[in-house]
Amino acid sequence: MKRILLSVCLAALLPALASAQTVNPNAKVDPKNNKVSRPVVDKPRQKLMTRDELRACLNQQAGNEAEAKAVLAAEADYKKERERLMADKELLTKEGADIDASATAIKAEQGELIKFNEDLKTKLPEMTRADQKAAIEEYNVRAKANDAKIEVHNKRKDDYVLKAKAFDAAIEKFNKTGKDLETRSLDHLDAVDGWKKNCGNKPYDEADEIAIKKEQAAAGK
Repeated sequence: MKRILLSVCLAALLPALASAQTVNPNAKVDPKNNKVSRPVVDKPRQKLMTRDELRACLNQQAGNEAEAKAVLAAEADYKKERERLMADKELLTKEGADIDASATAIKAEQGELIKFNEDLKTKLPEMTRADQKAAIEEYNVRAKANDAKIEVHNKRKDDYVLKAKAFDAAIEKFNKTGKDLETRSLDHLDAVDGWKKNCGNKPYDEADEIAIKKEQAAAGK
């Protein structure tokens, strides 16, 4: 039994090819029939694909369908990665702004400490011993607290630099993945076009299809 090989790729079904009819110039007309009728048409015999050709087309079709699903899955992963990177960028931007604000506040405190120290040098000789001790202790406490803030700030900044470098590397990898995915998608479309050209809507013997499917089942495909 003759059948037509149709594409069932994810993109779209292939349009059927139009078959031209051949008019037989030697067709006989019944002289007793005075009605005008169409001449008898001899339909050309269609050439069927060989079993090897059909097997190749079916294998290519299965490969194209598997690749289409794989490309769709890769595109979904690519989209998720983009969303994750955008979220990371937002967090890094906010953290960078917080670190800058922290640095500004620490520098402001340092400026106040410098002024306090200068004023203290001027006022110490006029202070009582107890007041001198209290003023110096106050300065030392404030200076120690500022030093602690600087240490925390520097540690946080170092961590931020590492995060930023990791983010830059992730962006570079993401961009390469995008280019590779684009190439893969184009290659898949080329493969589908190749299948349409070589296999689409070509007739074949159903018995060959049954035999091929038995072969594939025996091979565990």
